[in-house]
Amino acid sequence: MESNYVKLARETLETYVRERKKIQVPDWVPPELKEKRAGVFVSLKVGDALRGCIGTIGPTCINVAEEIINNAISAGTCDPRFPEVKPDELKDLIYSVDVLGTPEKIDSINELDVNKYGVIVTSGYRRGLLLPALEGVDTPEQQVEIALQKAGIRPSEPYEMQRFEVVRYK
Repeated sequence: MESNYVKLARETLETYVRERKKIQVPDWVPPELKEKRAGVFVSLKVGDALRGCIGTIGPTCINVAEEIINNAISAGTCDPRFPEVKPDELKDLIYSVDVLGTPEKIDSINELDVNKYGVIVTSGYRRGLLLPALEGVDTPEQQVEIALQKAGIRPSEPYEMQRFEVVRYK
């Protein structure tokens, strides 16, 4: 059964793609989504292939429900790696919603576990993030390498690392 987090992401994107309207937080949304603030990533897949993924490292909205609404629309329409989702694709989309815990600074790659922690790398104003438990990412070294690429940071440059936990809803 689909979680309320995913139900909200699905309802949001389907309404936006079909009607070009951003929904308000529906009445059925439980208090936990209206009372908590956190960074949220919405991921879209077709089969095993990524179709869109956009999120926020920390809270930018009044609550998690609003973060989901904004990021679901962005994942389907603003991910620069993919064209906008078309109405005929909606039936094939598989959604997941990651709610991020508070990032904590780490001093060593040895403090990472690719299945438990996501990673944020930062050098100056450049920042890259990679979620945990991603298919094909089996080592902390791979995780950091991908996050550095996303941020445009060369491995030879100085950078800081943070780790964070997520709760993934499907």
